Amino acid sequence: MKRTLPSLLLGLGFLTITLAPRAAWAEAKPVQLSLFNPIQIFNESESIQGLRLNLIYGKNRNMTGADLGLVNHASGTTKGFQWGVVNYTEQNFRGWQAGYVNITNGDFIGYQEGLYNGADTMTGFQFGLVNMTNHMHGFQLGFFNLTNSAEGLQVGLLNIIKNKETLPIFPIVNWSF
Repeated sequence: MKRTLPSLLLGLGFLTITLAPRAAWAEAKPVQLSLFNPIQIFNESESIQGLRLNLIYGKNRNMTGADLGLVNHASGTTKGFQWGVVNYTEQNFRGWQAGYVNITNGDFIGYQEGLYNGADTMTGFQFGLVNMTNHMHGFQLGFFNLTNSAEGLQVGLLNIIKNKETLPIFPIVNWSF
């Protein structure tokens, strides 16, 4: 059981290296270690493709692979696994985001879990206390679920689909297809 996390990280790193386009490797750095920005190995304008460890706060342009730390910040796109207290991606996210607060300003495709999950357009599954999107395609499970428009299902104590003509606010379950 103690070997599960290191094995998972090694597996993710191996997959990232073997599946990544070679041209992308010429520009991206394979590993990042950050105490807090700007005290990190590579500048925040660099992209990381591999493993990023943020002891307090790390920021880079794009992140592909495993992103672990207290506060993980990408000013561009993130692809892979992001695990921390706060995960923030300014553009698009593809993969799994797990933390207390997860925010993606662009398109989110995958699985988001935390106390607060937020995305502009979410395709996939959000699981948290509060889930908020502008456009939702998939499933939201939480205490409070809010979206402007939906093609999917919400399950929670209070569910709101603002642009729904009939019953936009509904307890326990709400849907729009």
